[in-house]
Amino acid sequence: MKVIKNYLYNAGYQILLILAPLITTPYISRVIGANGSGINAYTNSWVTFFYLIGQMGITTYGNRQIAYCRDDLIERSRVFFGIELLQTFTVTIALVSYLVIVFLFSSTFKTYFLIQSLWIIAAAFDISWYFMGLEDFKKTVSRNAVVKLTTIALTFVIIKGPQDLGRYIFLLGFAQLAGNLTLWPYLRGSVKWVPMKEWKPFKHLYPSILLFIPTITIQIYVVVNRLMLGRMSTQTALGQFDYSDKIVKVVLAVVTATGTVMLPHIANKFAAGDVKGIRNSLYNMFDFVSALAIPIMFGLMAVSFKMAPWFLGHEYVATGKIIFLESPAILFIAWSNVAGNQYLVPINRVTEYTISVTVGAVINVIANLFLIHLWGANGAAVATVISEFAVTAVQLHCIRTTIARRRLFADTWRYLLSGLIMFFAVFRLNEIMNMNFVNLCLQVFVGIIVYGLGLLVFRAPIVKMALERLGKVKE
Repeated sequence: MKVIKNYLYNAGYQILLILAPLITTPYISRVIGANGSGINAYTNSWVTFFYLIGQMGITTYGNRQIAYCRDDLIERSRVFFGIELLQTFTVTIALVSYLVIVFLFSSTFKTYFLIQSLWIIAAAFDISWYFMGLEDFKKTVSRNAVVKLTTIALTFVIIKGPQDLGRYIFLLGFAQLAGNLTLWPYLRGSVKWVPMKEWKPFKHLYPSILLFIPTITIQIYVVVNRLMLGRMSTQTALGQFDYSDKIVKVVLAVVTATGTVMLPHIANKFAAGDVKGIRNSLYNMFDFVSALAIPIMFGLMAVSFKMAPWFLGHEYVATGKIIFLESPAILFIAWSNVAGNQYLVPINRVTEYTISVTVGAVINVIANLFLIHLWGANGAAVATVISEFAVTAVQLHCIRTTIARRRLFADTWRYLLSGLIMFFAVFRLNEIMNMNFVNLCLQVFVGIIVYGLGLLVFRAPIVKMALERLGKVKE
């Protein structure tokens, strides 16, 4: 029940993340425009590298290490202070390096680059990994929800036109910093002071670097699309792709919320030697994410062409096709989230995880070189799908000796067939109906009904799993 409760907390926040763009994105895309959105995406892509260098894989590493020792207050406190001191050190180096590069080499968008540095500063105060390791998601989710709602309100108050791009970038960065600071009061009573000589921060450096390598590698093929589009195409095309990618990833977050919840859970099972429990959790979560990711993928594809210009504005007609082409990445990311984040990382098979994302990064760069040249932003979307497929394929190959892949995919056809039927039903509705909020809600409702009926007809395991959970809750 604790896992379900944590997932509901995390999924609830991810739903808020979906609702937030429904409120702010149509406004921001219009008042700032595609060019301003492209500048924000471009400058943020660069600061993201330094932000990740500052974190040095500590978010994932700290989450896992706290989960290993969460029942021992003294050891937990020792680990917390050591990791946080290391994080402060690495973030300081990253911030100084970033500022030096901005002042020496940046002539265009220098002001925006400097404002983006707030994201790096915020990383020094990020202790969400501690509470995730304790599987205490209520605190992090509550804090994030309050910050997100405040940011939404301030967006409409402060941002009035293209000239407010700098204010918008500042607002997002400051919200991240303020949100991280609000978690610190919760440490009282949860952490006990230990002498500084016992902190030993640098003993955490090497293992965190091992997790940093796949983190920065993942970011390469997440950000490289934007960087290459910014160089090989226009800022407008970059803005169109950026919103497509954001819509796909925000919707996907409902599925990948399971990874955040399951990592400390699996890590704690691993520390306890519960191998059978780990495998059963993996099979159940793979089935669960398939049941969620497939209808999300097909549903987004079905409404994408009309939804993009209605939602974002007339400058974003091309975004509809980009969303359609990029949507299959939802399913591959969902599967790799289970195989990688929920299995390989918690049981400390980081090398195999690193290999998988490295393969994806290399393939992404190569695919972008050819596909962006041929198809522009559409090519970047296709390159994303190809790279995510490669990551998933490598991870499934890595777990072949410990996990029965046939069992993983035994019932996938039931979800795919149900989702495909839903796609044709919603796509046809979308063709004959004008796009507005009421009609979009109707299409979503029809999609849910059709997909649900498909699951019942094809006897998908998720139906039985849901009924069993419901029965336990009633008891």
